[in-house]
Amino acid sequence: MIGRIRGILIEKSPAQALVECDGLGYEVDIPFTTFFNLPEPGEELVLHTHFVVREDAQSLFGFSSRLDRDLFRLLIKVNGVGPRLAVGILSGLDANQFIRCVEARDANALVKLPGVGKKTAERLLIEMTDRIGQLEGQFSPGSPSATVSPGASGAATATVHHPAEEAEAALIALGYKPQEASKAISKVAEDGMSSQELIRLALRNMIPAS
Repeated sequence: MIGRIRGILIEKSPAQALVECDGLGYEVDIPFTTFFNLPEPGEELVLHTHFVVREDAQSLFGFSSRLDRDLFRLLIKVNGVGPRLAVGILSGLDANQFIRCVEARDANALVKLPGVGKKTAERLLIEMTDRIGQLEGQFSPGSPSATVSPGASGAATATVHHPAEEAEAALIALGYKPQEASKAISKVAEDGMSSQELIRLALRNMIPAS
């Protein structure tokens, strides 16, 4: 099990970070909440990781906090929730927000996440209510959301040249329909905004903080 990686950030996008460690480049899949906290390429970073091995693929998932990583591990134990859906959940809600949703029995916030229907939301509330106690000592009710962190880093290395196009592509990759992504970005777009700012504001409007 690879539980932690420290190295130099080579490239970053809303869904993945390339980290060089001892001459090896690790492609690490990340949620948006981790992407918002990444440093600039060329700087050192530490990610808390979870390694998933399947017959057809091996994937390394990374998180900026141990709380997010540990919550990810609890989420993938829920019936019907795989690693990709868990990453999607943690892209829309950071760990503290998700825990507050569970404690408040707020299914409405969960069904706004792509891939989470009413039945999945209800299953998450039921199964996670008993499990979040395993995160005792890590949850900080008053802590700010990673999605609105004032200390978040600057714009990511672009794979699509226009920030709005990159932001739309990121939301589509998360699971939103193209029309939903385009509408969400157009509502918040202003001249000079980076793709990261567009994604953060669009998600805040689509999934209001609980």
